[in-house]
Amino acid sequence: MNHPGAVGVSVTTRPVLFAVARTLRGRDSRAFASTPARLLQSRGHLIVGARARRLATGPSMFLSRFTKNSATDVDAPPREMDAAPSVLGLADRADHSWTRHLNPDPDTDANAPNRKSRQVKSGHYVRVDPTPLRKPETVIYSPDMLKRLGIDEADVKAPNGERFARFFSGDKSAVPGMDTWATPYALSIMGQRQVSNCPFGTGNGYGDGRAVSVGEVLGPDGARWEMQLKGGGPTPFCRGADGRAVLRSSIREFLASEAMHALGVDTTRALSLVVSRGGDVARRPWYDPGADKDASAESISMDDPRLARYPDDVKRQIIRQFANQKRDPDVMIVETCAITTRVAPSFTRIGHVDLFGRRAQRAGEGTAQMDELRKMVRHAIFREFPEILEERAGDEDDGDGDVTPEQVAAFLVSSGLAIADLVCGWLRVGFCQGNFNADNCLVGGRTMDYGPFGWMDAYDPLFAKWTGSGEHFAFMNQPGAGLANFAVLAASCAPLLEGGEDEAQAIVERIQGEMESKVADVWRVKLGLRESQRAAAAKIFDYKLEPLMRESNVDYTLVFRQLAECLKLPDEVSDDDLLEPLAPAFYDSPNAFYDEDTRAKWCDFVRAWRDEVDGTESTIEAMNAVNPAYVLREWMLVEAYTAAKERDDFSVTRELFELTRTPYELGSETMQEKYYRRAPDRALKAGGTAFMS
Repeated sequence: MNHPGAVGVSVTTRPVLFAVARTLRGRDSRAFASTPARLLQSRGHLIVGARARRLATGPSMFLSRFTKNSATDVDAPPREMDAAPSVLGLADRADHSWTRHLNPDPDTDANAPNRKSRQVKSGHYVRVDPTPLRKPETVIYSPDMLKRLGIDEADVKAPNGERFARFFSGDKSAVPGMDTWATPYALSIMGQRQVSNCPFGTGNGYGDGRAVSVGEVLGPDGARWEMQLKGGGPTPFCRGADGRAVLRSSIREFLASEAMHALGVDTTRALSLVVSRGGDVARRPWYDPGADKDASAESISMDDPRLARYPDDVKRQIIRQFANQKRDPDVMIVETCAITTRVAPSFTRIGHVDLFGRRAQRAGEGTAQMDELRKMVRHAIFREFPEILEERAGDEDDGDGDVTPEQVAAFLVSSGLAIADLVCGWLRVGFCQGNFNADNCLVGGRTMDYGPFGWMDAYDPLFAKWTGSGEHFAFMNQPGAGLANFAVLAASCAPLLEGGEDEAQAIVERIQGEMESKVADVWRVKLGLRESQRAAAAKIFDYKLEPLMRESNVDYTLVFRQLAECLKLPDEVSDDDLLEPLAPAFYDSPNAFYDEDTRAKWCDFVRAWRDEVDGTESTIEAMNAVNPAYVLREWMLVEAYTAAKERDDFSVTRELFELTRTPYELGSETMQEKYYRRAPDRALKAGGTAFMS
């Protein structure tokens, strides 16, 4: 299957080879493929994926998987004072399928409690005792996740919340009967299998370095949930680190997980955030605010003589690139330790299958390694796509059943489509994961590993918060990264397919086509156009809107949200009145909104778009249902964790939690004034806010 100009992927097992890294350049790529910004900085020129701009999420995702107020609070019923705490009921409903279906590390017992870095040469998990926080206190929790897990809210709040805080900060004795474990997996970056991140150079020391699973339970409705402590202490895969998470990163993960769920994009959930009140701290590299002031002193302007030979639109791009130069942390700070408990039906990563695929391919058919691969794939199907095995995820199952080539092929297709929906959801809401390796990609297609993530402020096709993201993990190139991850999964499963590598390659090509179609639909849906208008949507976005957003320093979230307001204007409207709804989306430095040429281009776009779109109230409602009013911008998160760190004040954290539970509603005037706005100028430049490591 050939898709001219699309991401090309080939599958081979030794090594996994890809054409994914091909430089992607679109019809209008000159502005960022050959921009002279490289004359002023050494980071290289901008590259964007031509087909990456065409990747989109279809309406099936928006309508069937989208819940507008899915994190609704649940009133906790009164509980008899002599009743057992509901958190103890987790053990009664525990069903640890990972440890029941899969093989333990044979050296687990000899190395108990397994809190030191070592090689794990076989087995799917290591039994690890988490390291408890001292004097834990629950500072925020998700009422929705409590309900799904069957935990009474009264058992989280004082004076009844001690047992909950103890268990979800690493004290496994608080809920007897729960298994705790960590897992090994492999690292692949853009399809290239790596071992360099393993301290032993073998790949046998890589895996859950600070994430410890503390059980699987069946909720009151029968749904399966695995609970995992982020920052639960060192494991055999900690690579010499302390295994801890700090308050700053834990607040970010808790809020982002629940915000993403409310946005209608599949994600791991957050149950609780527990902080140490007993002096547990960790040293972490971070950013000196003084260095931001020094960096901001170096600036260029539109009249800089070095820019004289460039047109204004290119000058603006150069200025933005210069202002947004990234740097690594420059100070060490001491931070309080905390743990966010993340919850999901499964945390099965492509990296899990990748590890056992590598071992099986080296060992060959009929070996213990091939059996471990087969078990791993079967368990992934059981957890994520049980309909393929014709059984429910809650059924008793010992994991010893066989898996057929047809089931493996069906698993790959289901996983590929889920990953396509995932990255298209990210494009829709302006999110960049930042470190989208195969080990950070779940086979079930849900967002996880909220580390160097970010929601975009000013539109930039190469936006990424992480200083190490490069162009391959940048915002518009995420579909290519997702496809590269999927190709690793397909290559790892190739030994279990009837047609081997050829069949795996054919499945990757099929998912490539699906990905491109879904990405194209993202922009169509965001623009309020019908399915029959796919060609018109592609033309409007590729040739008009996307280049304008790139040139104009415009806020991604606000410009799409405010577009719907342009549909409320009469047919005969002046240019000034036509553009007035978009004015809040334009940043001031440099502000192109009042530039005559730029205004003319925006008028041309808006009028061309209004000619195509049905301007009825139902269209406006549909646009506002997929274009959020609020996303969790980094400057908001900085305000939340700064208040918590410096003043022990979690009010901003709680306010953001409430705000992002209904992200498609404007809310009160007070919330609009505070949060329905562009990012402050400083947030576009400051270390730890505009970028991070």
